[in-house]
Formats: sequence, C-alpha cells, structure tokens
Amino acid sequence: MTGRKPPLHQQALELVGDILTGRHGLSRAVAPALFLADAVLCALIIRLIPYTEIDWKAYMEQVSQFVSGERDYTKIRGGTGPLVYPAAHVYTYTGLYYLTNEGKNILLAQKLFAVLYVITLGVVLKCYRNARAPPYVLPLLILSKRLHSIFVLRCFNDCFAVLFLFLTILSFQNRSWRAGVLFYTWGLGIKMSLLLVLPAVGIILFLGTGLNSALQSAVIIALVQVLIGVPFLVNNPWGYLGRAFELSRQFFFKWTVNWRFMGEQAFLSKEFALVLLALHVLVLFGFVTNQWLKGTGRSLSYIVTSILQLKSPFRPQEQEVIAEAITPEYVMTTILSANVVGLLFARSLHYQFYAYLAWSTPYLLYKSRVHPVLQYILWAAQEWAWNVYPSTPLSSGVVIGVMATTVASVWLGTKRSVIWVNSAEKTK
Repeated sequence: MTGRKPPLHQQALELVGDILTGRHGLSRAVAPALFLADAVLCALIIRLIPYTEIDWKAYMEQVSQFVSGERDYTKIRGGTGPLVYPAAHVYTYTGLYYLTNEGKNILLAQKLFAVLYVITLGVVLKCYRNARAPPYVLPLLILSKRLHSIFVLRCFNDCFAVLFLFLTILSFQNRSWRAGVLFYTWGLGIKMSLLLVLPAVGIILFLGTGLNSALQSAVIIALVQVLIGVPFLVNNPWGYLGRAFELSRQFFFKWTVNWRFMGEQAFLSKEFALVLLALHVLVLFGFVTNQWLKGTGRSLSYIVTSILQLKSPFRPQEQEVIAEAITPEYVMTTILSANVVGLLFARSLHYQFYAYLAWSTPYLLYKSRVHPVLQYILWAAQEWAWNVYPSTPLSSGVVIGVMATTVASVWLGTKRSVIWVNSAEKTK
C-alpha cells in the first residue's frame, strides 16, 4: 500500500519552504522576480510620491562653481554649506549637472537615480548569490522604504558610493582584484564613508593576492586619489585635503539618528568621541585577529613584523592555500562586517547612511545563524527605527541595538565555522 499524500495546504507550504531555502528549481527565479518587482516599484514611487529637496540643489550649486572654473575647494559652497566630499563626487555630479539641464530637470534626475538603484540592486543580488545566501533572505533587499527614499526621492551621493562598494565586493568574489581596487578607490573618491571597509579590503587583498600585489594595490588606491584631486591640489592642496577628507568635522545633535538617547551634552563631548574610537578599534582588532586572519596559522604580530620587513609571512605553498580560501562568502562577510562595525561606532549617522546598512544587515544576520524569523524581526526593527523622523531616544536606541546585535551575532555565528583549514597543516 502506498502512503496517503499530505494535505494540499501542507504540500504548498513545503513547496514554498523548498523554494525559499534553495531546494527547488524555482528558487533561481526568486532574485529575477524581486528585481523586476522593485524596478516597477521605483517607477511607481517617482510617479506617486513627491520629490524631497535636501542636498541636490546644493550639489548643483557646488558643481556650477566648479564648471565656472573655481578650483579652490575652500571657496566652493552650496546652500547647505561648503563642499566636503572628494573630487570623484564633483566629477560624478558634473555629469548629472549636464544631463539634467544644470540640475533643473529633477524628474530626469530621479529617473537616473532609479536606474542607479536598479543597477546597484542587480549587483547586490549577484553578490548574495555568489555568497550562497538562501532565497528567503532576498525579499529584505527590496522592502526598505528608507532605502528607496535615499535613492529616488533624495538623490544622495551615498547611492553612488554604495554601488562602488558592492562592485568592489563582486570583483573580489570573482577574483578580479585590480577591477575591485579601482571600483573601491573611485567609490572612496565619492565619499570617504568607504574608509570604514578599508581594513577588510586590505586583508582580502593581502591574503588573496600576496604581499607584493597587495602593496601595489595600495599604491593604486592612493595614486588614484591623488590624480583625481590634481586640479584642486595644485591650487590649494591643504584646502582640498582638509575639506574632502575632514576627520574633525563638528557633528550636530539635531541630525543624529544613532546616538539621540545619549543626550546632547554627552553626544558633543570629546570623551564620548574617544570612547567610540577606542571601541571601534577594539572590536575591529577582535575581528582581525580572531576571525579574518585566524585561519592563516600566523599571529597578527608575526604578520605585521613580516610586512614591515617587506617580506611575506607565508611560504609560497601556504600562500596558494590561503588565496584559494578567500571565497565569495569570506569576501562578503569580511567587508560587510567591517562596514557595520564602523557604522555601529560612528560618531553620528544621518538618514542617508542607511544606504550602507540596508543591504548589509540581511546577509550578516543570515551568516549569524539566528533563526530566520528573528532575522526578519531584527530587520523590521531596524527599518522602523530608520524611518522615525526626527529620531527619538527610543528609535536611536533601536538603531544601535540592532547593529550591536548584528555585530555580536555575526561574530558568534562565523566564529563557530572554519573559514579555511590551517595553512601550515595543509602544506606540511
């Protein structure tokens, strides 16, 4: 006798479960379906929701001065203040300046940013696929109200920086190291927020390509920054460096999304800034020593000493084993972990910084191995908090709480797994 078939509703649930966990042929259709749905959603947002002016007009005013011949960064200003982004930002928005009739055609600008969003989403989906993220994670990539607003209703420069961040990840996943380096340095030239992932980028290049090639990549990153800044460096070098890469910028409590619950006096204090910096360094050091470099079979002190002596800490056979272990999952986890650690301890986050977080959290929560229901709950809490305007002590507490939970969870989740076998044992 053959067993009775399960009820139809149970079969349907099993089918959905198989699709969302990647065990069914239809699983491959999830990403394309979400991609097309989000493209339609972007068009509907532009059609139905009014544009909100925040920085676009200031960007265009600053570019107008550049186009008119101004090359002293300290003299370029817009309605929201001085120009405080590196030169690639100026070049990128100069292109948009000409495409949009000197910034006057806002609707066209929104359409261009919708295209930018869709392209970035496609790159992100490819990165997730390369990292073998299951389909149930992917809906979180298209459900963010705040993220759509940042792209198609605000036209922030963070949108371009995020595209180049994920192009860097995708290139490294495909072992296209030089392309990844160029994508990274151009993104850094748009906004210095990408400095947060520089330690991860450096470690990936060091382990994936070897010391000599990694040093060459470092030179390329620095050289590109110098070259794109030449028109301004020859005019007022310190003015350019001070504005484009200003690290001592004064933050305003009224705009903070993340530390509202601390109160204004604590937020503005130098002691608070130093504590955040110390915690950032400490947590990043923990990831470097106990996660990202642990599988090499070498201590951090030995590696650093060897690098300072300009010699590789690995034998050729060991380097080959380590390079093979720089998998798409390792690349994605390392860079996104560094990104969220940096955001967690940032002095102040504004709403547009959600662009760097929205597509990072789903993957890191998946890697943390927490239950999928909890992943969705944490994502929903994060999304709610970033949509509260103006921020409140409660919403900012949730912002910090979810990021802290994500960092702690990915630490515990990835610590239990072996990213690669000990190279010393493998090559004996």
